[in-house]
Formats: sequence, C-alpha cells, structure tokens
Amino acid sequence: MRKSILLLFVIFTHLIAFAQVSPKDDGVIKILAIGNSFSEDGIENYLHELGTANGKKMIIGNLYIGGAPLSLHVKNANEDAAKYQYRKIGLDGKKITTKDVRISQALSNENWDYISFQQASPLSGKFDVVIESLPKLVSYVRGKVNPEAQFVYHQTWAYQHDSNHKGFANYNRDQLTMYKAIADVSKKVSKLGDFKYIIPAGTAIQNARTSSMGDTFTRDGYHLQLDYGRFTAACTWYEKIFGEDVRKNSYKPEKVTELQAKIAKEAAHKAVKKPYSVSKVKW
Repeated sequence: MRKSILLLFVIFTHLIAFAQVSPKDDGVIKILAIGNSFSEDGIENYLHELGTANGKKMIIGNLYIGGAPLSLHVKNANEDAAKYQYRKIGLDGKKITTKDVRISQALSNENWDYISFQQASPLSGKFDVVIESLPKLVSYVRGKVNPEAQFVYHQTWAYQHDSNHKGFANYNRDQLTMYKAIADVSKKVSKLGDFKYIIPAGTAIQNARTSSMGDTFTRDGYHLQLDYGRFTAACTWYEKIFGEDVRKNSYKPEKVTELQAKIAKEAAHKAVKKPYSVSKVKW
C-alpha cells in the first residue's frame, strides 16, 4: 500500500514538473499560426531554412483554412470543429499535412513558444471588425496552452495596386490607403496587452515595393510571389522572433537572386525597426 502511494506521488510530481517546463527549455522554437493562406505565405516557406542557416531548431505549424477571418476561428474554437488542414514542419524541415484537425488538437500537439493570430486580408485594416473576435480567440487559446506561451499578431500586407480582389473595395482600391489601415490596426492591437510581438510582414512588403523591383511582390494581386515575396515575409518573421539582424543570415532560396535577397532582407530589417511606417529600400 505504501509503495503504491509512493509510486502515485512520484508520478504526480513528474506530471506537475512536465506541465511547468518552459517551452524554451528544450532548445527548439515552436511557432503555431491560427491562420489562412497569408500565414502559409508568411511561415510555411523559408522561415525554417533561415533558422537552420544559423543553427536554430524549429517546429512550425499552420492551422489553415483559406480566407479564414478571426470570426470563423472563434466559431470553430467554440464548436471544437475539425475544419483545419494542419500543416506542420518538423525539426527535419519536412512538411506533413493532416486534414480535419481541431484548434484544440493543434494547441496540445506541441508545447508552443509562439502562437500567431491574424485577420483575413480584406478585413485586416478594419479595427472594429478585428476587435469583435480577436479577444475571444485570445481568451480561448490562453486557456489551452502553457502560461509561458507567447502570442504574436501577424500584420498582413496591402494588395497590389491593380489587384482585382473584391476586398480591395474596402480601401477605395488604393494600396497606400489599405497599408495605412493595416498598420494602424496592428499598432492598436499592440497596445491591447496580449501580444509579445507584432510581426510587421505588411510593412516589409510595402518597404520592398519602394525598391527597384517595384510592385511585384504578389503573384495574383494579393498572395505573395512564391520566391522573393514569401522570402521577404519569412525574413521579417525570423528577425522579429529571434532578434537577430536577418541581413547577416547567409540563407538565400535557390530561385531568389542575390539582389532580390538583399532587398528582401533589407525590407524586413527596416520593418522590424519601424513596423508602422514605410521605409525606402535604396536598391
């Protein structure tokens, strides 16, 4: 009897110790996005490679529903709905996609360091719409994860100047109007007290558009160009999460030229320095 009680006590104390382990104690940075195709553009490509180039161990997850707004994530959380593609990039850099996953399942799948929130792109410059759902989703997630997990807000980008996306009408079909609205929303979100970081990917893309490459950073008017477009966003994530100057990172995707990589890294670096205003890239 005494041995049984002792065994139960040992097991219980081990469980408590496990529950209190900081996510950062294992030497692996683990990032989960509750997102859509814009989080796909931001973190599923090149971020892991940037980390590997500087000896970082990373696990990256993306809860994906195309075009999903915050309100849909709240609905799915409340209903514990198995609606997501869960795209997970492991330590080895390989991506595995699992269908019909719940938010709750992904939250418990790893001891996440960072969890990212974002609004659907047509609504990302509408603070009144963001604030209707964001606190509810934040509250739900906070109740499911390690207390030391930190939240970040992914600032998305304005559409290409000639985009045919119907959501562009929310901003008078003007790129700078859309960018300023998104920047203003993310600045207000930063003051809510829930978020460790704002990831200024939108500002990085807008910075990059001032370069010699111009307004070429999307592939269809709103999703990022597959190589240097996505690389610009990944560079922004890298510098903000790790606090390291991405310009000193040696990694460059094979299909990205030296000049494109230089512009992407500079645009990202300047965005981290000034996340809510445009900085010109000289090349």
